[in-house]
Amino acid sequence: MSPPPSFPEFEAAERARGCSEVIARSWEPNQVVGEHTHPFHARALIVEGEMWLTRASGTEHLRVGDRFDLAPGTPHSERYGPQGATYWVARTNPS
Repeated sequence: MSPPPSFPEFEAAERARGCSEVIARSWEPNQVVGEHTHPFHARALIVEGEMWLTRASGTEHLRVGDRFDLAPGTPHSERYGPQGATYWVARTNPS
């Protein structure tokens, strides 16, 4: 397994794929975000902590190095672990 990219490497790769915005998001320990959707496509890389992402296909337990991809309008909920979590996310707004 290759080492994870740095934030600048992640950002450069995602911008090359055409994303509109790349940011770091951090969440408090044990935080829960109820079901919601986003108007943008989101591709993310977990860089600290852990989270559980639930969508119609089931729940994924994501840890450092894991990635997730959400199409615009996908209903989902999030739960963060006892140390919280940080992920880098590339957002692509529909044209």
